[in-house]
Amino acid sequence: MATDGLVTLRSANDFKTTLDRLLQVLKAKGVTVFAQIDHAAGAAGAGLALRPTMLVLFGNPAAGTHLMQTAQTASIDLPLKALIWQGADDAINLSYNDPAWIAQRHKLAPPLPPQVASMTVALQAFAAQATSA
Repeated sequence: MATDGLVTLRSANDFKTTLDRLLQVLKAKGVTVFAQIDHAAGAAGAGLALRPTMLVLFGNPAAGTHLMQTAQTASIDLPLKALIWQGADDAINLSYNDPAWIAQRHKLAPPLPPQVASMTVALQAFAAQATSA
């Protein structure tokens, strides 16, 4: 588990390819994409500059609801999110919240619901597929 709850991977791909690959793997796995928020477009609309920054909200209500039933405050961290962003060094990154950190944040006592492990494995796979060459 990341100590601050945030897992970041550097992508071997450009921004668009990283985003497209993430969306493709989510679709292929039957994961619902609830929203895409283009923070750079929002900044541009306010007359401000921001490097490419896209937040993708996605999940499986059958898994996430179990966590929310156990700790309803977990709803603030669900659905799951992936942030694809271009850093100041021009590297493309993909960041997400570690599901174990989410569980800890909302004081889910061990043993953790099996959905936490499933979410962790799925996020690691989705991120790896989106960021690998």
